[in-house]
Amino acid sequence: MNTQERAVIAAVGAGRMGRGVAIVFAYAGHPVRLIDVKQGRTADDFDRLSTNAGAEIRATLQMLVELGLAPEGSVETIASRVSIVDRAGAGEALADAAVIFEGVPETLEAKRDAFGLIGKAAPADAIVGSTTSTILTDELQAMVSHPERFLNAHWLNPAYLVPLVELSPGEKTDPAVVDRLKALLEGIGKVPVVCKASPGYIVPRIQALAMNEAARLVEEGVATPEDIDKATKYGFGFRFAVLGLLEFIDWGGGDILFYASRYMKDAMQDDRFAAPKIVEDNMAAGRIGLSAKAGFLDYSDMDIEAYRKGRLAGFVDMLTLLGATRPPVL
Repeated sequence: MNTQERAVIAAVGAGRMGRGVAIVFAYAGHPVRLIDVKQGRTADDFDRLSTNAGAEIRATLQMLVELGLAPEGSVETIASRVSIVDRAGAGEALADAAVIFEGVPETLEAKRDAFGLIGKAAPADAIVGSTTSTILTDELQAMVSHPERFLNAHWLNPAYLVPLVELSPGEKTDPAVVDRLKALLEGIGKVPVVCKASPGYIVPRIQALAMNEAARLVEEGVATPEDIDKATKYGFGFRFAVLGLLEFIDWGGGDILFYASRYMKDAMQDDRFAAPKIVEDNMAAGRIGLSAKAGFLDYSDMDIEAYRKGRLAGFVDMLTLLGATRPPVL
């Protein structure tokens, strides 16, 4: 399939996120329209933005070549798929777009303006996704014509490297639209997940807690920033590149989390360490993880030993990547 046969993708907003999304889809062979919609920008201003955006896209692609993720000589081929368009050309650029990602600044005024432009020019069946990291889907959905084709599509930076895209449909989103966008993203190598419209989605909500707790450790003088980062890298992080957080609870045992949470809550005199009710419910029902073949996940039909071995192999791969494995002394 050549570029002309692939769906046209539009990124409304020519900042960091718009450029990242443009790189992702151009890399995957799609024609992309990167549209600057900032009001009041002069022709000279747009020329500078266009030059800078084009240079940044090419520099990023060259970095991907150097990292072995793109072949030598591919930068211009991929970059040429991205057209950088000013506000005056937005109507024409959106007219044949199949999927449109809004990535303007995180203000309701900027969002309303962008969705107004999209509503006037885009096909009625074009999927419209906001890349917002803060505003809930239902609040934005009211700004979008044909709201059934709208959802939040939260990319994590850098978008051209991080596989995850968190999809958050609103109350009026057509489930078929979610399925279409999931299929498109999976087709270009991304890993979409679906979550309810909730502040922080999944990853930002979890990582905000972890990052704040790390900062508290520094504030309380528990350890140096260097040792805290070393601890998270070599004890925390590498395991969660192999096991999901809920899978990790099952791996170690939900009972361990239950008792550890109770101790930490009492020792720290802080409810932030209390286990949620679902952990208590699982404990009461005996769903404590691998040993019971049931926890957050179902292991009833699984070869547990083969599963353990596979996950341990994943740990070894990550430790090898970190340069943290050593051969035995014989």
